[in-house]
Amino acid sequence: MRWELDWLETRARMTPAAQAIGDAESDHAWTFREVNDRAKAIAMWLQEKGVQKGDRVALLAPNGISYFDLLFACGKIGAIFVPLNWRLSVDELAYIISDSDPLLLAFHSNFTNEVTMIWQHEARSLPIDGTQYELLIDQYAGRLNKSKFRNAEVNEEDPLAMIYTGGTTGKPKGAVLSHRAIIWNGISTVVSWNLTNEDKTVTYLPLFHTGGLNALSIPILMAGGQIIIAREFVPEQAIENLIKFKCTIILFVPTMYHMLVKSEHFYKAEFKDMKIFLSGGAPCPLDIYEAFKQKGMAFKEGYGLTEAGPNNFFIDPAEAELKRGSVGKPMLFNAVRIINEEGCETVPGEVGELAIQGNHSFSYYWNNKDATKDTLRDGWLYTGDLAKKDEEGYFYIVGRKKEMIITGGENVFPLEIEHWLCSHPSIQEAAIIGMPDDKWGEVVTAFIVREEKSDLEEAEVKEYCRQKLGGYKVPKHIHFIAQMPKTHVGKIDKKLLKNNALIKNTEKQKPVI
Repeated sequence: MRWELDWLETRARMTPAAQAIGDAESDHAWTFREVNDRAKAIAMWLQEKGVQKGDRVALLAPNGISYFDLLFACGKIGAIFVPLNWRLSVDELAYIISDSDPLLLAFHSNFTNEVTMIWQHEARSLPIDGTQYELLIDQYAGRLNKSKFRNAEVNEEDPLAMIYTGGTTGKPKGAVLSHRAIIWNGISTVVSWNLTNEDKTVTYLPLFHTGGLNALSIPILMAGGQIIIAREFVPEQAIENLIKFKCTIILFVPTMYHMLVKSEHFYKAEFKDMKIFLSGGAPCPLDIYEAFKQKGMAFKEGYGLTEAGPNNFFIDPAEAELKRGSVGKPMLFNAVRIINEEGCETVPGEVGELAIQGNHSFSYYWNNKDATKDTLRDGWLYTGDLAKKDEEGYFYIVGRKKEMIITGGENVFPLEIEHWLCSHPSIQEAAIIGMPDDKWGEVVTAFIVREEKSDLEEAEVKEYCRQKLGGYKVPKHIHFIAQMPKTHVGKIDKKLLKNNALIKNTEKQKPVI
């Protein structure tokens, strides 16, 4: 294995005694030397179990040290790490297991029932919680010097991880990330975001997702900093952990920030070590910016996707306040452009599809040549996201290409309406979708979660929209709902909203007998 690909080995030599990974629940911490030794121990065990270069190793577990044990172990022997989304149904997990065809499945006892239903190979299983797992690591770590463990012959284009996308538009797709992609995402993030060995973060985002694994965790470890693994997000506990562990940087999704700024603890707390609060995963409501401005804390948005890093932009916190809603400019080692329907690069202010190029890009979709061909074109990764840039070169994400609404021949971008609705003091969350209509083709439809004790009515919502938006953007139909459905990474599940609305409309049209 080329030395630059096993950067953990190098980091463990450079700063062996520095704390690398901690656990928020147990307060246990592992140094870089210990993290590397654990990975080599698991790598040796995997080899003895017959895992070879190119084989898949799956993991079904809540956030924990096992994610890094297995990711780094797979890297050393050329295997492919496949973290599984434990929030999926058994049928969905069974599909991913069938598609990825792992040689071995590691799992937490919380998911024993699911594993029994989707995995029939007990001899190729690895329970990762409890004393037996730690004893296994100690046993193999003790043999490292005697056995003279050797890394496999691995090059930068060999797959390291396969992360399945959310599947909101169909079956989940396995995005194959090479050693090259993960390393260059880390390098570009460290350099562009000015990360150092003084940086610390708490990883609340699920480690089965690129946001939890690659957005901050890997870059901070590469820089020699420390990550603290956390599990269930509770605003008050999260605030305590940010202070307790002296975090300098944190990444949450907008759903988490909404909960955070609603907590009284947020306004009382002092984040003395925090340099920046980051938001990702979905465009952030502008009222979150205002909450951090009142708090006097730096806040900014980022943009990414599983197939590209996920990190792609940088914006200075001072500029983020002036350019609210912007994700900034491309990072140091990637290129970005916006392409219109004619296939040409857009002019400032014009909306088009965001395309990305860089060494951090994924290689292909597993077992899906058609999707790969549609996404990777002429050396560019077409994201399916709509964006625009201003005269100064700052980029803004407008929404998903497939979510754009065409009503009466006019293009409507849901995000613009959602941002305005969320600025209303009686609206907690809002989602805009296009519903089929015989006259207009599609009509703008709003789903709204009201603030507690609010008696907001439909007429008031429409009047509020007319203050800011053109008439064709004002929602024709408004549905007040108790709770917004979310995907496993906290994004609003618009596919489910639309399907449920279509079902209800169909039921209304049934003849009464």
